[in-house]
Amino acid sequence: MNKTIRRASVFTLLLVFALLVRATWVQFYDGKALADDKDNRRNTIALYSEPLGNIVVGGESITGSARTKSGDLAYKRTYTDGSLYAAVTGYSSQAFGATQLEGIYRDLLDGTDNRLKSVLDTVTNKRSEPGNVITTIDPDVQKAAYDALGDKKGAAVAIDPATGKILSVVSTPSYDPSRITTGDSEAWNELTKDSDKPMTNRALRQPLPPGSTFKLVVAAAALEDGLYSSVDEKTDSPDPYPLADSSSKLTNENPSAPCEDASIRVALQYSCNNVFGSLAVDLGQDKVRAMAEKFGFNDASQDVPVRAYESVYPKDMDKAQTALSGIGQFDVTATPLQMAMVSAAIANDGKLVSPHMVSQITDSGGNALENYDDSADTTEIVSSSTAEQLQSAMQTVVEDGTGTNAQIAGATVGGKTGTAQHGENNSKTPYAWFTSYGKADGKEVAVAVLVEQSDAARSEVSGNGLAAPVAKAVMEAALKK
Repeated sequence: MNKTIRRASVFTLLLVFALLVRATWVQFYDGKALADDKDNRRNTIALYSEPLGNIVVGGESITGSARTKSGDLAYKRTYTDGSLYAAVTGYSSQAFGATQLEGIYRDLLDGTDNRLKSVLDTVTNKRSEPGNVITTIDPDVQKAAYDALGDKKGAAVAIDPATGKILSVVSTPSYDPSRITTGDSEAWNELTKDSDKPMTNRALRQPLPPGSTFKLVVAAAALEDGLYSSVDEKTDSPDPYPLADSSSKLTNENPSAPCEDASIRVALQYSCNNVFGSLAVDLGQDKVRAMAEKFGFNDASQDVPVRAYESVYPKDMDKAQTALSGIGQFDVTATPLQMAMVSAAIANDGKLVSPHMVSQITDSGGNALENYDDSADTTEIVSSSTAEQLQSAMQTVVEDGTGTNAQIAGATVGGKTGTAQHGENNSKTPYAWFTSYGKADGKEVAVAVLVEQSDAARSEVSGNGLAAPVAKAVMEAALKK
């Protein structure tokens, strides 16, 4: 009996000891987790106890830090021309976290990045030296895009084809990140519940059907595959084009356009649906998809360094669906970034330099910690011969086709218009697209523009009427430099 009692006592003591050890471990683990969690109150206080580093555009900081009037959060984030650059910076808020460049480079901006040679304060867990983010954004090009879009709902992206530097990223309507830096719940609710979605980055993170701008990808596939040897060779493409296993036919918006058996040049010039539906079916969806993926479609990890949403060319289509995919419809989607990449590769003689909107990150003294311009990859998408032919055909579109509103005196401009719809049944919204490149005096730029016209009938929306003038303004600003 005594032995049994002794065994029970020992067991009880061991159990109590185990529970105490576990409790101690849980407290340690939870404390460590909380210390490492930047969303908890203690780390938020530490984060805003000192000024943050800055995001720089054109040599000038477009962010800052200002003293707060009261409370334990000593500083708040400030923005210069916040609405103009919101699609670049994102926001840094005491209550709602941080997004885009503010979020990606949080450790650098708050001084906790290990690459910074500064002393760690063991009390606040904050370093004494924050770093800075130097962007590739050109302030003049950014403003030109923002002003040209005006009160339209849309987006624009401009890329230097030779370097991959992103010169502008604009999404409208925009918002001022300064409104939510201190955690103003009323402002937050107003912005997040706004039906126009001002906090959505349409340039990078809202893929939509690209419409006829996708015809450039199909044309590239046809030339690279050898299906046709030149943009001026006649194609075998009846007008209208009969969709397989269906009584429907693929028609053209302009019934008088010379689209029957038209060459790729003429088909781009008049945006002939029958030609590109036929090309997609003749090539087969696998070859079209392979070309689309070379340009960047179906890439779920497209970082610039902000993660762009995936642009999609679908799989497992029948022939009718493949024909529709050839004109940028069915389940094809793209971001303005993606369509700017298509024009950039064509303009750069078939080579795509990885697009990026951060040039380098530095310490507070301006010493580079990492240089992204030097590490940008270059990939051959199409041959220089194919690129040259597509450049020429895109120039025809602007000179004497559907994209005349993009003409710039003294510059060589090529482009492709597009229209598409997105939504359900009778609530589909029409979109206008324009993707383009411009060259003058040794300078070049690729631009893609998307404009949503939710209050217009489908027949009133055109890439030339709505999107091409915006692209023109952006190209003019870039080519002036």
